[in-house]
Amino acid sequence: MENSVDIENDGGGGIIDDDKFDLERNISTNSESGGSIGEPLLKSRSRVNNTSQIAIVGANVYPIESLDYEIVENDLFKQDWRSRKKVQIFQYIFLKWTLVLLIGLSTGLVGFFNNIGVENIAGFKLLLTSNLMLEEKYVQAFAAFAGCNVVLATCAATLCAFIAPAAAGSGIPEVKAYLNGIDAHSILAPSTLLVKIFGSILGVSAGFVVGKEGPMVHTGACIANLLGQGGSRKYHLTWKWLRYFKNDRDRRDLITCGAAAGVAAAFRAPVGGVLFALEEVASWWRSALLWRAFFTTAIVAMVLRSLIQFCRSGNCGLFGQGGLIMFDVNSGVSNYNTIDVLALILIGVLGGLLGSLYNYLVDKVLRTYTVINERGPAFKILLVMSVSILTSCCSYGLPWLARCIPCPVGLEEKCPTIGRSGSYKNFQCPAGHYNDLASLFLNTNDDAIRNLFSSNNSNEFHISTLLIFFAGVYCLGIITYGIAIPSGLFIPVILAGASYGRIFGRALGSLSHLNVGLFSLLGAASFLGGTMRMTVSICVILLELTNNLLMLPLVMLVLLISKTVADTFNKGVYDQIVKMKGLPFLEAHAEPYMRNLVAGDVCSGPLLSFSGVEKVGNIVHALKYTRHNGFPVIDEPPFSETPELCGVVLRSHVLVLLNGKKFTKQRVLSGSNILRRFHAFDFAKPGSGKGLKFEDLVITQEEMEMYVDLHPITNTSPYTVVETMSLAKAAILFRQLGLRHLCVVPKKTGRAPIAGILTRHDFMHEHISNLYPHLVPHK
Repeated sequence: MENSVDIENDGGGGIIDDDKFDLERNISTNSESGGSIGEPLLKSRSRVNNTSQIAIVGANVYPIESLDYEIVENDLFKQDWRSRKKVQIFQYIFLKWTLVLLIGLSTGLVGFFNNIGVENIAGFKLLLTSNLMLEEKYVQAFAAFAGCNVVLATCAATLCAFIAPAAAGSGIPEVKAYLNGIDAHSILAPSTLLVKIFGSILGVSAGFVVGKEGPMVHTGACIANLLGQGGSRKYHLTWKWLRYFKNDRDRRDLITCGAAAGVAAAFRAPVGGVLFALEEVASWWRSALLWRAFFTTAIVAMVLRSLIQFCRSGNCGLFGQGGLIMFDVNSGVSNYNTIDVLALILIGVLGGLLGSLYNYLVDKVLRTYTVINERGPAFKILLVMSVSILTSCCSYGLPWLARCIPCPVGLEEKCPTIGRSGSYKNFQCPAGHYNDLASLFLNTNDDAIRNLFSSNNSNEFHISTLLIFFAGVYCLGIITYGIAIPSGLFIPVILAGASYGRIFGRALGSLSHLNVGLFSLLGAASFLGGTMRMTVSICVILLELTNNLLMLPLVMLVLLISKTVADTFNKGVYDQIVKMKGLPFLEAHAEPYMRNLVAGDVCSGPLLSFSGVEKVGNIVHALKYTRHNGFPVIDEPPFSETPELCGVVLRSHVLVLLNGKKFTKQRVLSGSNILRRFHAFDFAKPGSGKGLKFEDLVITQEEMEMYVDLHPITNTSPYTVVETMSLAKAAILFRQLGLRHLCVVPKKTGRAPIAGILTRHDFMHEHISNLYPHLVPHK
């Protein structure tokens, strides 16, 4: 959804009231912003950054800011670090490990109770439907089945529509954007966490073709964000130790661990969780973070194993063998021949084609649903109810197309299955027969996957049954994602991929050395690679799920083929959703057209800067009439021999300083008084609660004529690039360092010490294409 609303960016792009500022001192003209360098490209161009700086979160439009992942090295920060004793450093390290331990415990518990909730609620619904069908009350059975689904779906939609719109969908794109440095509205708020947990249980129990794996990633990130708030001033939870974490940098590390824990809790795949966080969601990584993420997922795995052992004694209601425990579903011998390899290549190509088509259709459906969802909560709920009724009709109606199959001889389990779980659903069949399509549709999604992965009976499902199920799941998965419920894409994709993989296994028959269960696994891998474009993490997750390391070469090959084929058509599904939501995501690579431009070509102007000792009235006016979050600070005579760049000061820090009212009547340095009056924690990043705003300031007319020293809160070591640096090189530097502001300095002497500031919006395709439409290809 491309938005044309112009909101000032993080630094340096607004128009300033000329009557209130000295233009010669505070504003750099367009020519000073590198115009002489870029003039051969375009002689006249707008210097206002009109990149969309609003995002669609839950079909609501919100402004976007960037996160401060860079360490602000000002005088207060240096004084704080110099004053820290060894015991305080130990406290910080100890608390960091304690928090990742709590993240693992909490995410594991949430994942377990999430699974128990789904198993019991869905189990009750399916048992009720099955019992009515055994009494041949088919109409009443459908009414009960559809009625339960609609009630559950409506409850989930109501939570999302009225309490936390950001909880709808998977949540993985939002977590990915946050770790890229994008602070979208309420995506990790406590209300979002609660709605994500209960909405996911209700939505999956309602029979939708969705999974709880994506929402679990979002849930783990929300838990990490809540634990990493650094205390709460609102609720008087301001323990001194917790204050160390009142910054975006430490919060980012914890949220990365939370995302890894979410995958580990969803699939019970600890190594896969770490690799998923590394490959898909994290934009920044280091060895210490790898160790902490691995520790977190190990805690999750231990928690789940302990609780599942407790439930196997029958203490958890209808909790069965679904969801978290898809281990040992495939014990077939993984010997393969030339025909198997050729079939594997074909499965990979098919997975790439179907995956790219799936992403294309999901994108179109999401754009359509956004138009409906923007009309209000009532329309969101009506859309969810409509999709629920359609899903119930398909799940209950399509099995009538399948014929009854005699039960195999010599089975250990009962046939037909009486109850919820099991591979042999009775449906409308007589005694001694089962309906194979009902065994897939009238089951929880986790049990359906187990049935498809099963290799005990290769003829368990007819090819026609698998074709119908594949078509149904493929279409329902597309139309379901995007409605106002927490919904994941992993399960629909695995179901569809396992279906056509099993079809290949049935078609090859005795020509293959691999059984149908292994083909189902390979089909699921190919479709996952085609939609999500992940390789290493998906491979490890599938191997941890199936406990079959011998399949590693085949899974690797099929993932590489499917990803390669799909990449020729479009991007991965999560990348598409990030783009569609309007989130200014910075890719790891620079676009080719950026090599034809330099940093000075895209700097937004005119540029507003402050003096090292600035008049309070000038600062107040700048804060009032702009939304910039960073301002260059320039030292001038008599504080320096010539104008020189002192650093960059953040808007939030200036607000705290003004609120403290440490002003002087004369334009003199007063940094020592400010260092005694303030502590570094006073300028710490606020948590989910609202920090200090401009409207909270009370500045008298007398104080407006006074001066304030900005040196103590100025980041004196900002990252700078010369204006002639390639824009591609600047973009890679900006992204790899996790910056919010990148100062552009002039190449020639005799000019202002700073030519402009680059923010993430200046690297966006929309902004650059507006400046240089003949250089930038249309997307």
